[in-house]
Amino acid sequence: MAPKKRNPNGAGSIWQRKDGRYEARVYVPQPDGTRKRKTVYGSTWEECDTKRQELVLRDRQGIPTPTRSAKLSEWLPYWLEHYVQSRRKLSTLDKYEAHVRLYLIPMLGTKRLETLSVADVRRFIARVQAAQTAATAKEAHRVLRTALTAAVREELITRNVASLVEPPRVKQREISPWSLKETLSFLEAARRDPLYAAFMLAICMGLRRGELVGLRWTDVDLDNRVLHVRHQTQRRRGTLYDDDPKSRRRRVVPMPALCVAPLRWHRLKQRETFADTGVTWSESGYIFATRNGRPVEPRNVYRSFTRVAAGAGLRVVRLHDARHGCATLLTAAGVAPRVIMEILGHSQISITMDVYTHVVHDTQREAISHMDRLLKRRLPGA
Repeated sequence: MAPKKRNPNGAGSIWQRKDGRYEARVYVPQPDGTRKRKTVYGSTWEECDTKRQELVLRDRQGIPTPTRSAKLSEWLPYWLEHYVQSRRKLSTLDKYEAHVRLYLIPMLGTKRLETLSVADVRRFIARVQAAQTAATAKEAHRVLRTALTAAVREELITRNVASLVEPPRVKQREISPWSLKETLSFLEAARRDPLYAAFMLAICMGLRRGELVGLRWTDVDLDNRVLHVRHQTQRRRGTLYDDDPKSRRRRVVPMPALCVAPLRWHRLKQRETFADTGVTWSESGYIFATRNGRPVEPRNVYRSFTRVAAGAGLRVVRLHDARHGCATLLTAAGVAPRVIMEILGHSQISITMDVYTHVVHDTQREAISHMDRLLKRRLPGA
């Protein structure tokens, strides 16, 4: 019989059962913040002690160890607070929280982590898709899969059943950016707008709306025509805040000469405005700011964009479509997709290729036409 060993207070105790196995009990934290006693067994004292020490270590690290499988209604809020909130952007947290509140807990909240099945997930996706859209169902599936991945890492479950279910296919939104003629018409109409320089950057460099609003004068080198995309400004929960660019991809991009003069003029007018309102102009200040020096509202950039487009008699497109138009022009000019990816700040080359497939097809068709003309010259009777 193994010698008796004393454990520190709170570390549990080990004893031998009548059936010959060893048993240990340790008080461990639960996902809801309470503490309960958990029992582990081993065929030897050493095996049981190893399991006991693992529980004690998890307790010291603040990792919950459910005495029984937690319900999704218990695990999902804990996951949002301890995993998503500290590691993801506020916009991501808001999106995940909405899916948890609207779909996951109402439809799957009573299910326990260990008993959740592939069939449960498949039925859940079908219900969300029937009530909403395939895109919403696909995003809800992604949130569930991510939450269950965290549960697997915590060793609360042994497999992620959501990863075994294929998400619904979403029909890609057809992109119809402005033609070159429409783009030139818009820029001509926008010349007198206070945000003319912002529209130039959106069209010529494909900056996102939040990246435009978040630009500081220290981010642009007008002499060397270089622009640094270091952050973006968003409005969430009623507050404007600065964050890293999407996918945390900071980038340095050469600036077209067309953008330099509008930015110089914009800086001159901003200094005059600040002098009238008593605001101290600074190199670290926002490029696109209100009269009191605060960044413009992201939604107001879009409103000005659509107002100018409508006034010029153009079909109104999203401001984000100007970004697509930039990629269209770059692709038509023969710029490699990898270079376009870096300019636009896409996280993966597949995003660049998927979004602008129609442009790539046009380029391919032109290349095949060259081959056709070349072969016709050399093949007799062709």
